[in-house]
Amino acid sequence: MSVTVRVPAKVNVQLAVGAARPDGFHDLANVFLAVGLYDEVTVTPADELRVTCTGPDAGQVPLDRTNLAARAAIALAERYGRSPDVHVHIAKDIPVAGGMAGGSADGAGALLACDALWGTGASRAELLEICAELGSDVPFSLVGGAALGTGRGERLTPLEAGGTFHWVFAMAARGLSTPAVFREFDRLAEGRAVPEPVASRPLLDALAAGDADALAAAVSNDLQPAALSLFPELADTLAAGRAAGALAALVSGSGPTTAFLTGDLASAEAVAEALRASGTCRTVRTAVGPVAGATVLQPAASG
Repeated sequence: MSVTVRVPAKVNVQLAVGAARPDGFHDLANVFLAVGLYDEVTVTPADELRVTCTGPDAGQVPLDRTNLAARAAIALAERYGRSPDVHVHIAKDIPVAGGMAGGSADGAGALLACDALWGTGASRAELLEICAELGSDVPFSLVGGAALGTGRGERLTPLEAGGTFHWVFAMAARGLSTPAVFREFDRLAEGRAVPEPVASRPLLDALAAGDADALAAAVSNDLQPAALSLFPELADTLAAGRAAGALAALVSGSGPTTAFLTGDLASAEAVAEALRASGTCRTVRTAVGPVAGATVLQPAASG
């Protein structure tokens, strides 16, 4: 008996960041797009909770109870009065510490998998509530598609996407800590008024129309200056992608993965090839979005 859930990465086509709140978080207007790079999370009954991981950079993934997948199993078990005795195996393909919500994806995947394995029958609202407790990006990993995240990103409003967008992602030689990037954002913002984060109407319209050119003109990331301050070499990667014909180039979330929007599959492949040849990044991947959120691939065996 086991359950496998496939869960996608995300790119932020807009990340508007407000000033730091008293609780240390920031209010956001976060326009998420789920893209077709996936982790697969498999849960199997076990004598005790344990986590294993394979795939690129698996050695950087914590295998103790700080892992979001482990925390998800614990949270669901506590809510339903049972013990979280499962083996959680994560097959990584989403970049680790790359600003594409790989850890959040694993949390959402483990939550959905444990719900299916244990037959808890949790409602979608309950699952989203647990996701929000686990982390700001976890609810979107469950839902997928396109959505606006407000609050600290956990309050989701589904968005219409009128077409498929083609992306290229360049993975950097090292990771970036999301808390460190937010601290640098606060440092750079010191002494100036930070506007309230608001979703861009031109961006939402472009997304709804499936218009890659209009979307490219509207994408933005308020964390990009902070990420570039901590990791200046990313500017070379962004420049290489633009020079290769990308419609837009931006840091994905808190980075350091850089994202390049292109007009079609052929353009994506050309930009990807140029980035590989540029020597400015470690690996390059292409993907399309939006795609579905966490999806059960292998249900628990009956009987």
